[in-house]
Amino acid sequence: MKDQQKQIAQQCSQGVENNAMDFPEVVRQLIQAGFDRYLVDFCKSSVTYYLPCGDNLTLEFSREEISIPEKFDVDVIKKTILAAQMKAENYTYKWFCKKVMEAGCAGYIVSLLGKRVVYFGRTGETHVEYFPK
Repeated sequence: MKDQQKQIAQQCSQGVENNAMDFPEVVRQLIQAGFDRYLVDFCKSSVTYYLPCGDNLTLEFSREEISIPEKFDVDVIKKTILAAQMKAENYTYKWFCKKVMEAGCAGYIVSLLGKRVVYFGRTGETHVEYFPK
């Protein structure tokens, strides 16, 4: 992985944490840098960015200590995603993470190639959200 790609991944990670970048901007920058997916793991408080060749970079992030419930509440997760897409008043990425974690989301993978996000719970339940058009 090139230093420039590492810098872009770090900028994207910091950008969402600081609410300086939104999801479409992160996607655009990661695609331009050659990434094809990234994985957010709430249990490890980490995000891993992957290149097609398998090279990857894992970064840690801060989060509130929340015990992720076993029940995967798809309705709450969908509502939280919609609030993010609509740029709801007082939206922050930390708020988003807290809400989906409380709804049983243990993490999510963003497929830049497949233009979708797969949210998953502790029991293997999933919700697939396609990128808005």
